[in-house]
Amino acid sequence: MIGDKIAQARRNMNMTQAQLAKQLFITPQAVGKWERDESIPDISTMNRLAEILGVDLNYFSENVPAYEPKEKEKAKPSWDMSLGDWVNADFSGIKNIHEKFSTSNMLRSKFICAELAGIHLKGNSIDRCDLRGATFDDGLWEKCYVINDVFNDCSLRGTELVGCYIKDCDFSGADFTGTVFTSCYLQKIPVAGAVFSGTSFKGTDLNDIVFEGMVEDCVFDNGSFSKVTFQNVTLVNTFFKSKSLRKIKFIDCKADRMTYEFLKNGQVDLSGITLLETI
Repeated sequence: MIGDKIAQARRNMNMTQAQLAKQLFITPQAVGKWERDESIPDISTMNRLAEILGVDLNYFSENVPAYEPKEKEKAKPSWDMSLGDWVNADFSGIKNIHEKFSTSNMLRSKFICAELAGIHLKGNSIDRCDLRGATFDDGLWEKCYVINDVFNDCSLRGTELVGCYIKDCDFSGADFTGTVFTSCYLQKIPVAGAVFSGTSFKGTDLNDIVFEGMVEDCVFDNGSFSKVTFQNVTLVNTFFKSKSLRKIKFIDCKADRMTYEFLKNGQVDLSGITLLETI
């Protein structure tokens, strides 16, 4: 019975005994003996037979009389927009591109309300692009050059930015919850109405930036400050450590005791900060 099944599957593959034998590194006579039920393949050869003939191993059992070739999965079309130059392109609303934009140059392109969660950008140049309302949650940006872009109301929750240069970009209303900036350079980025909660700036240089609103559970560690202002900000459980803390200007701010002591230790001018009342 096994011999009949081998022969049937072989014929359905339009394969001769010699062709099958060649793929198994045996003689055609050995295949002939199997098909005449004069001998049977060992278990390892059975596995190889199933692969070559496109059948499940169970096909050779007594309870599976019919030839049942494996269905081949249709190959999905693949595309990758990495290493491209995208000028005046409109990708608004695009979804699920992940690593497929790595090392691309994007000039005057639109990504309005694009779903870019988990995206991996590496070595990208993003210049004069419109990314309003886009989602970058849990993504990774590495050594990207980002200038003159609009990121209003975008979400970067849990995103990590490493070695990025970001200048003259509008992040008003953006959500930086859990965002981590490491060894980045940020200059002239409006952040009015932005959310800073659990945000970390590690070894990151901040230049000409005005923080407003609530800054909670954040870290400013071993970066530099130049023309940085905290205005009408409530600072809660936020860590500051830098040799240039004295360059920060505080206007009408409030801080909890822990944050206040961090700033005091950095010899900050505390005249623009009042302590939050504790219960």
